[in-house]
Amino acid sequence: MTTWSVVKDDSGVMRSRVRLPAHLPRIALLVCLALLVISLGLVFKPGNPPEPLKLTVSERTRAAALADALQLRDSGEQLGAAAGGPAVSAPAAGAPAGSARTVLMQTVSLLTTHARALLRPGQAPAAASSTPSPASAPATAAGLASALASSGRQRLADAGAADGGTARLLAAVGTAQLLQSTALAAAAGAPDPASGPPDPGPAVPTAAAGSCPTAGGSPSSAPVASAGTPSGSAGLPGALAALVSSESETIYGYQVALTRLDGAAAKSAAEQLAHHEALLAGVESLSRSHCASIPPQEPGYALDPAFLASPGPGLAALESTSLPAYGDLVALSDGDTRQWAIAGLLGAARRTAIWGAAPGPMPGLAVDPASLPALPAG
Repeated sequence: MTTWSVVKDDSGVMRSRVRLPAHLPRIALLVCLALLVISLGLVFKPGNPPEPLKLTVSERTRAAALADALQLRDSGEQLGAAAGGPAVSAPAAGAPAGSARTVLMQTVSLLTTHARALLRPGQAPAAASSTPSPASAPATAAGLASALASSGRQRLADAGAADGGTARLLAAVGTAQLLQSTALAAAAGAPDPASGPPDPGPAVPTAAAGSCPTAGGSPSSAPVASAGTPSGSAGLPGALAALVSSESETIYGYQVALTRLDGAAAKSAAEQLAHHEALLAGVESLSRSHCASIPPQEPGYALDPAFLASPGPGLAALESTSLPAYGDLVALSDGDTRQWAIAGLLGAARRTAIWGAAPGPMPGLAVDPASLPALPAG
């Protein structure tokens, strides 16, 4: 406790004098040191690390597709090395042989193209490119076909929620992977892991009476073209109109082909004709639900003389030319319309293959492999 006393100065005036404790300087020094330590702590204390940026749905699904493509590619390379090693006459258990090895190499090439298409310029695949462990890698060609089919289905599912451009990319990748899984399984003598119900997918909504604007309606209520429209179509209405025209021409081609086919080919063509008639009805219903104009029916279409002589390749070409139209509709739509378009894209790619043509590594998406970014070495 601080003490004080009363003293007289020379003038006789009473003054009080505070007597400070002897250890006050030590206390002051300790307080200063404490303040210094606190200030240093405030200066050098690291701030909270910034929260990682949240990826969008499109970024997440694209990254997942890249990781799967790289892992499946590595698995295919491992199986190919086992089949093409010094013990070709006695391959390792489960290693593909003969035509299966050829299809396996095609699978690796396809997955390389997919990985390059999914890789953004300047992006490193990082951990996604690591070789899968023997425990996680498919041990047989049939196992790889099954894993490839699972990846393809996931890509089509993810395409439903991604943005337009990514949706089209994922739909193209998923479609190609499902078709390749069928080819690989057939070459390996295994059941088709991609078998399932055909398109057209979910039921198509129809427009309610009076829900579309009339000719005198306000311009703001009418469909408008979207920015960045793929393949030159005028937004969603243009994509729907292009698909109506494509399906109408394909139906005409099947009708002509049926007059020149017989046996199993005629039966298959008749089934596909009925299917295309259902697809045309579906896209016309979609057009009405989106208040889009339906192109008038053409009286006929010019067919190449080679088509009349051999309809099979011509039907394959018709199926192939519908792929970009379905791809456009995937990119420009959403909800049930996009799901219908994704199923339509897969169906068109399968029919292209059935008639003997290759739908390409990215069905519904025109891509030049030379323009794709290269995968990092190693």
